[in-house]
Amino acid sequence: MNSTEQLCLSLLHNCKTLKTVKQIQALTCKTGLDTDRLVSGKLLLHCAVSVSDALVHARRLFFHFPDPDVFMSNTIMRGLAESDTPQSSIVTFIEMRRRGSIAPPDSFSFAFILKGAANYGSLRAGIQLHCQAMRHGLDTHLFVGTTLVSMYGECGCVCSAKKVFEDISEPNVVAWNALLTACFRCLDLKSAEGMFDRMPIRNLTSWNVMLAGYSKAGELELAKKAFLEMPVKDDVSWSTMITGFVHNGCFDEALGFFRELQRVGMRANEVSLTGVLSMCAQAGAVEFGKVLHAFLEKAGFLSLISVNNALMDTYSKCGNVGVARVIFERMPKNKSVVSWTTMVAALAMHGHGEEAIQVFHDMEASGIKPDGITFISILYACSHAGLIEEGCEYFSLMIDIYGIKPAIEHYGCMVDLYGRSGKLQKAYDFVCQMPILPTPIIWRTLLGACSIHGNVELAEQVKERLSELEPSNSGDHVLLSNIYAIAGKWKNVAAVRNSMSDQRIRKTPGWSMIEVDKIMYTFVAGEKQDKVTEEAYEKLREIMSKLRVEGGYVPEVGSVLHDIEEEEKEDSVSRHSEKLAVAFGMRRLGTGSIIRIVKNLRICRDCHRVMRLISRVYRLEIVVRDRSRFHSFRDGSCSCRNYW
Repeated sequence: MNSTEQLCLSLLHNCKTLKTVKQIQALTCKTGLDTDRLVSGKLLLHCAVSVSDALVHARRLFFHFPDPDVFMSNTIMRGLAESDTPQSSIVTFIEMRRRGSIAPPDSFSFAFILKGAANYGSLRAGIQLHCQAMRHGLDTHLFVGTTLVSMYGECGCVCSAKKVFEDISEPNVVAWNALLTACFRCLDLKSAEGMFDRMPIRNLTSWNVMLAGYSKAGELELAKKAFLEMPVKDDVSWSTMITGFVHNGCFDEALGFFRELQRVGMRANEVSLTGVLSMCAQAGAVEFGKVLHAFLEKAGFLSLISVNNALMDTYSKCGNVGVARVIFERMPKNKSVVSWTTMVAALAMHGHGEEAIQVFHDMEASGIKPDGITFISILYACSHAGLIEEGCEYFSLMIDIYGIKPAIEHYGCMVDLYGRSGKLQKAYDFVCQMPILPTPIIWRTLLGACSIHGNVELAEQVKERLSELEPSNSGDHVLLSNIYAIAGKWKNVAAVRNSMSDQRIRKTPGWSMIEVDKIMYTFVAGEKQDKVTEEAYEKLREIMSKLRVEGGYVPEVGSVLHDIEEEEKEDSVSRHSEKLAVAFGMRRLGTGSIIRIVKNLRICRDCHRVMRLISRVYRLEIVVRDRSRFHSFRDGSCSCRNYW
């Protein structure tokens, strides 16, 4: 190896951008090394795998080389298989095989291309590649066989994964782990447990696969049992437990694992930290989020883009979009598409439609290409701010300019956009003209709009469609019942309630959470009282009395059954969980504190009015995050401008 070759390879080792790659390529052309297989192979590998935006250039390099060897072929297959379009690896492989412009495949070739089929989720392509591997006598090769097991697992065929595994003569621990993962992917917990017991040797990865599998299946007690039995734990083990409990809504337990992680002296990693931040975001635990923020700053984690993204999400979902914006502005210059999308979504949730649009334009100006999730966020922003024309423009922009095919979520945003603004017939026509079958969520969005605007006739049509798809959904029955009640159609209300009773459909109980002194308290409407709820009820009675005298409050009981006494109706709406949570917060929190509530259902009109009155009479700021959006109450007004 001459000095020029050494120089090129050394420069490549430290190369991180496409611009510098092209400069090194220019040097190879100038010195005649562009035909050197070693240098060209390393240059291709760097473009295909190491530099994030250089894959297109890697393809040009590959097809420019006159006689690519198997290493080069495998490199381009590897890069394509691990890209955002893994199907291109399969297409490219087939084209090159037909043209004869590719070296005969080896075990690495099939391992990479099978990974492409797995990432794409194409069982058909996977089976065809399996046949090709058999034709070349490589299907029982340890490397290829292990990848085949993973491919069948990703495609949901655990039986085929098991059969391939049995044909591997001497499976190693990696192959065993691949089969274990395949069983969990297919939700075959019994087989996974059997395989784990049969394993001749287990490594740390084997245990971590069990933890992840149990957590994703919702079997948290089994995950906890396996965790306690582990001979050695690493940061992945702890992260898996924290994120697993967070995703299953068990925030207290997740927090317990994080505290135990610190107690035993383990250093929290990027995954565990983002997991705990996600827990804070979902639970609305802003005070604990602030503690984590200080820890992250002290430990030097704020240089990581993913941690900043999680921190932004936490503050925005805890009702403090101002701090989220500050974090966004202070982030390193290389913000990702996730960073921009998180900021757009944060502003959208809080009803700041115009600001969300401005951030979207700033994103485009910075050279970051918005993806499908970004467009969901911007359409959501338009919907919740009543920006109908702008929403329609962005929907067209997504398709015509960015070439993004609308997913069901995008169609749902458009239905919501029309529905919230009262254009119910246009929303209905839009659903009927969709090129894909509308899901229950689409129809449910329209039913919610019918409820907001009191359109009984259209609500009945929509409910018929929902009954065909999900006849036992309690929320649909309750929505229709409320629509009838507000319209005074009490016989129809009774019919819906009787139908629910006959089908044994129970209404989803409403709950609200509030954080006081870094402890999360949950209130459920009608739940058996304890000391905490008694304290909340006592304060609530005092509040309601004051609101009647000083705020002119009269309960909105239009949707409460007509055949009970007026006093009972008032008592029914006064026991809603968000009222109890606010009362508890007013009792426990100091003067001047912002009361932050997280609710699982959409806030009702009566509670919305009560929050506005409390904010005026008591001069408090209240932030409620319901299932739909944020409501910030100040001086008798709400940030949603009664548009929710």
